[in-house]
Amino acid sequence: MSGRSRHASAILGQDLFGRLSQTKVLLVGAGGIGCELLKNIVLTGFGDITLLDLDTIDLSNLNRQFLFRKKDIKQSKAMVAAKTASAFNPNVKITPIHANIKEPQFDVSWFRRFHLVLNALDNLDARRHVNKMCMAANVPLVESGTAGYLGQVQPILKDRAECFDCVPKPTPKTFPVCTIRSTPSQPIHCIVWAKSYLLPQLFGEDEDGGELDEAEKQGENASEIAALRKEAQAFKAVRTALRSAPSPTASSSSSSSAAKAVFTKVFHSDILNLLSMADMWRSRAPPTPLDFDQIRAGSFASPPAAKPHPQPNGVHAHGNGNVDGKPTGSSATEILLNGAGGPAGATGAGLKDQRALSLQDNLELFVASTERLAARVRAGEETIAFDKDDEDTLDFVTAASNLRSAAYGIPGKSRWEVKEMAGNIIPAIATTNAIIAGLIVLQALHLLRKSYDALRNVHVQFKPSMPLSAIAMCPPNSFCGVCRDTYTEVLCDPARVTLQEVVDGILGAGQDAEQREVSVYEDKRVLSDPDWDDNNGRTLESLNVTRGTFLSIVDEEGEYATVQVAIGVLPPNHPVDAPALVLPEPLPRPPRKERPRPATPSPPTPSAAKKRPAPDDIEEIDSPPAKRGRMGADTASAVPFTPSKKRRLEEDGLIILDSAEEKIEEQDPDVIEID
Repeated sequence: MSGRSRHASAILGQDLFGRLSQTKVLLVGAGGIGCELLKNIVLTGFGDITLLDLDTIDLSNLNRQFLFRKKDIKQSKAMVAAKTASAFNPNVKITPIHANIKEPQFDVSWFRRFHLVLNALDNLDARRHVNKMCMAANVPLVESGTAGYLGQVQPILKDRAECFDCVPKPTPKTFPVCTIRSTPSQPIHCIVWAKSYLLPQLFGEDEDGGELDEAEKQGENASEIAALRKEAQAFKAVRTALRSAPSPTASSSSSSSAAKAVFTKVFHSDILNLLSMADMWRSRAPPTPLDFDQIRAGSFASPPAAKPHPQPNGVHAHGNGNVDGKPTGSSATEILLNGAGGPAGATGAGLKDQRALSLQDNLELFVASTERLAARVRAGEETIAFDKDDEDTLDFVTAASNLRSAAYGIPGKSRWEVKEMAGNIIPAIATTNAIIAGLIVLQALHLLRKSYDALRNVHVQFKPSMPLSAIAMCPPNSFCGVCRDTYTEVLCDPARVTLQEVVDGILGAGQDAEQREVSVYEDKRVLSDPDWDDNNGRTLESLNVTRGTFLSIVDEEGEYATVQVAIGVLPPNHPVDAPALVLPEPLPRPPRKERPRPATPSPPTPSAAKKRPAPDDIEEIDSPPAKRGRMGADTASAVPFTPSKKRRLEEDGLIILDSAEEKIEEQDPDVIEID
């Protein structure tokens, strides 16, 4: 045994260490946690690692993702991380994949290749996807995440511990359209407006008004929405001006005319239009229209709340736009951002994004960034979207949001703060990532040992007295819509297999298969239900149900668990004349669902003034619905309602009669007949 492996073998034991080299691990994510985790599992001795990540390396990654260098910017994270980490242990095989984990080739069969999956992801959607795939493939998963000084590690084992979806996750915060577009009150409102509305309006795809249609459906203020529609129409002329090539003889001063037109439209005319709606400003402070020429000349009076905060390290942004006596203009603004021109001893480069900009500085930055973006569009870039690492879009959103804040009397934000908020950046700390990566490896080793009692949910807390909190694993949530489903897989040719064939094949288990009524979904799409079977004869391919997707077969009565059918491909050696559908053996047998216990009503408190309920009264409360007369076979065949719907209606106290001649037995005096 080499010196490299001696310590790991002594700590883990010969048996476990010997199995590590044969263990196949899937690591999803090569970011802050992923880089630390890859280094850890390579040095621990895991022998066969597949590393998957969709992202490329940005400059902002280099402060915490230590497998990357400046020369690697714009390259694949997975490829570079694998190359760097391979040097740590030449005995380890690392297979990098630059792709999206949700692509169809990464189906249930692909996940089954691995003994263990380690998540190092940064978004909720991908985490949920990997969680579901691990439930379907019955592969242990270790989930993780960090947020500043906080972190969490969660081992997930089907049927033994909670899955990622057992506990509902908070939905991302959204803001009403009218708040963003008309009545902002916080800096984040202005930043969201600049990033998600103004930038796409000017340099993105031409909007079709769908957002306003949806806002109208949600019942937002109709007069505000009408004003916003008028405003959107006026944007078309501004978009055209930005995309028009300037005349070769145009002077440098006229090259900013399009930027000035945008400014005047957005920060002057639109605000005047809003001010004309007096009712809107009865209970809130009205905005102040901005004047381009006055701001540039330094004579515009800003609302008090919009004035910038004092500058750090003695660097000041004056209201007249001069920075320590230097000339104004977009070049001066860029000098300010780049940290030049400050007094001796100022650490300009380190704090360039943290300086607050004056109103005039924001105006010059707005003009400069608008001109740069317009030049990119005229050069052939069809649409431009916000990217926190795109200097042009970040400058535009910074300047536009601060100008809007000035108009509404809201304090402005520094370029760094705008980048943090617009890019949804959660502060990442390398030390937290390193701690979490170490904890992931410890939980992974417990899973490989099958020491399930030793598994723990571990939290890194901002508490010096107890920085780590370990919690015993909780059992699965009985009503979880992911891990409590029954999973199976069919192999098929989607071009030749119909939806009905798959459903009939899966429901072939059990004697009551014919009596069960089911609905079929693909994600949130309804493909079939007991009253609508138009799609049953269509092929899976025509329904866009192909490899990597799931068909959800839901029991209409709610008595049995949902069956999740993963769609896989036929093996390469499958005979051409063989059936195009290969069903699983044995067929899935979904268990009966656990029903929530109804709350027991408390008995009425006896009172001298009130009569105690008689036994007949109590019996009447708990009695079943009134009975119906039996029907003949010919009558039953013409029933317009499915049995499941009839049962649900009867539970609600509504009885559907199949003909005028049918009578209700034991009719209660409170029953009302409707013709």
